[in-house]
Amino acid sequence: MPRLARLDSPGVLHHVIGRGIERRKIFYKDKDREDFVERLAELSEKGAWAVYAWSLMPNHYHLLIKTKNQPLADNMRKLLTGYAVNFNRRHKRVGHLFQNRYKSIVCQEENYLRELVRYLHLNPLRARLVQDMEQLDRYPWTGHSALLNRVKREWQDTGYVLSYFGQGKKARRNYLAYMMEGITQGRRPDLVGGGLCRSLGGWSEVLALRSHKEKVPYDQRILGDGDFVEGLRSALDDLIQRNRTSIGQSLNLETLTEQTGSKYGLLPGELRSGGRRREVVRARTEIALGAVRELGYSGADVARYLGVTTSCINRMVGAAK
Repeated sequence: MPRLARLDSPGVLHHVIGRGIERRKIFYKDKDREDFVERLAELSEKGAWAVYAWSLMPNHYHLLIKTKNQPLADNMRKLLTGYAVNFNRRHKRVGHLFQNRYKSIVCQEENYLRELVRYLHLNPLRARLVQDMEQLDRYPWTGHSALLNRVKREWQDTGYVLSYFGQGKKARRNYLAYMMEGITQGRRPDLVGGGLCRSLGGWSEVLALRSHKEKVPYDQRILGDGDFVEGLRSALDDLIQRNRTSIGQSLNLETLTEQTGSKYGLLPGELRSGGRRREVVRARTEIALGAVRELGYSGADVARYLGVTTSCINRMVGAAK
């Protein structure tokens, strides 16, 4: 199955999860964690995103961030590429560090921000990296200690998170009590996407509703109720269409193919013949990415125009981070 395109626009809340290749460690020592946090902080200070919660585990990381006016993918690439290069240099290794691409889940803020902050920050306790809440309060590799004002992290938006729990010192007391209530919850598979599906009791319930011809919006890239899923997808479809219309005034699929062919010294006919020469494949990949991500064409539209299969286009687009 081809990868689904990422969902992103300014002001969207994302739960981002990334793992080490073959479940290997991506953090060996504190120097590694410091490097990752410094890069996360620098991007936050430059306006890439607002950071609400985060947790570094031995072989994976969690981030709860809200994008601003810069694409999530661009800033995640800066964060992960820079970290991987330094990690490999420090530990005298080569090759990929992360397993495939990171997972980003768009979250319904009013329903899930509090729960996600708690879930992310309790990770070290669930994994027994710390023994109790007292140790977690001082643990430096989550955003929890900053919310308690145990450490100063100006780049972490603690004020926004605490506003969900009240005002002043009362907010911190309420936050800590909320954390304590979550200790016995254990793992929360319902918080890693498809919240509507799981809130209904799983796919059996979704299918039961559909058998009665009740439409249930569901998207594994989204954590939220049906109205949120439907509204977000509709808004993003409108955004894509507007981009396609404005860009399309000067650039369409035919023009994109001509320009890309000229760049590689290829004629449009060569790019639409299904050929597999290296130059043809590279140019066709560039066309697919531009057409789908920038112009808003569907994979099927691009495939028909270029004379290849839809799965071929989906693989090209999905393979590019």
